[in-house]
Amino acid sequence: MKISEIKISRFLLALAGASILTAGGCRQAVADSPAAEHRTEKMVAILPGMIEDQSWNKINYEGILKCRETLGVDLEFVQNVTESDFEAVLTEYGSQGYGLVMAAGSQFDDAVSVVAPRFPDTTFCVVNGSFCQGRNVAPIFPKEYEASYLASIIAGNITRSGILGIIAGYPNAPMEHLLDVYEKNAMDIISQRGIENPQTLRSYANSWSNVDLGKKIVEQMIDSGADTLFIYANEVGLGCIQAAKERQVRVIGFSDNQNDLEPGTVAASVYFDFGTLYRWTVEQYMDGKLQGNKVHEIGIREGIFVPVFPEGTPEGLRDAVDQGTSDFLKGKVDLTQWESMKVFL
Repeated sequence: MKISEIKISRFLLALAGASILTAGGCRQAVADSPAAEHRTEKMVAILPGMIEDQSWNKINYEGILKCRETLGVDLEFVQNVTESDFEAVLTEYGSQGYGLVMAAGSQFDDAVSVVAPRFPDTTFCVVNGSFCQGRNVAPIFPKEYEASYLASIIAGNITRSGILGIIAGYPNAPMEHLLDVYEKNAMDIISQRGIENPQTLRSYANSWSNVDLGKKIVEQMIDSGADTLFIYANEVGLGCIQAAKERQVRVIGFSDNQNDLEPGTVAASVYFDFGTLYRWTVEQYMDGKLQGNKVHEIGIREGIFVPVFPEGTPEGLRDAVDQGTSDFLKGKVDLTQWESMKVFL
């Protein structure tokens, strides 16, 4: 696929200070970046889906837009790039001398591992990625399991049946971790409330775009007693929310602020502030500090995950989320070891 075949939009990208933790996780100890003389202002962000998905692609798009106010650096973006085209699109930008190529989603990891060695003067940055072998490979990892921890507090406090439905796009290690954290903490809260036999129903759509499938999965879960849903499946989630509205069960919005998508159905949302992420990434790149061979992590401490409540939310629910956040920041909560109770549909 040629870049000329893809509709590309350009936006000014702003730079603002934001601190992000950096963490190891790569076998190579060297942390470096392409030489400063090779850096260019040609940058692009590649999105795997449509920016209207009310989820992952939308928040990445908003993150790009939030970076437009302070510095005149062009950041191109391309949307709806399918997996079969990942390597071709990455290759096209590398061959045209782009200095920074960002790709939104861990599904790009394999393609980057193939393409990056061929373009040593291009920095490849996968948002939510984990592959970091190479001096020009510098993934940014939002610790989404911290966001799912916040979502679990909401779910655990609003469910009445004690049965939670979970719908995700594809199974992978980061997805499993965030869902495990959600399940374990929500189950603990439900048990503390005295609800007997709490249960989670987890299903993978193996799709990011099949809206009809999302609706069918949710209908099955509701028939099994689920009254509160957690969805992380991009456009699939639109069908899930539609079914939830029709059957009058509650949804926890995740990644985007989905409160206004279906008022009364979406109980609250955990919003990802990707403006902070994109600003930091480009700032580090332009300063020659976006190091390769390293995963750069960001989470609750950096203010990237924001609970958003609709008007009329009980103060008790807000207080519970505030308390959970405080406990995490004080080191009272360990999110790294929790395991899940799963019923796969």
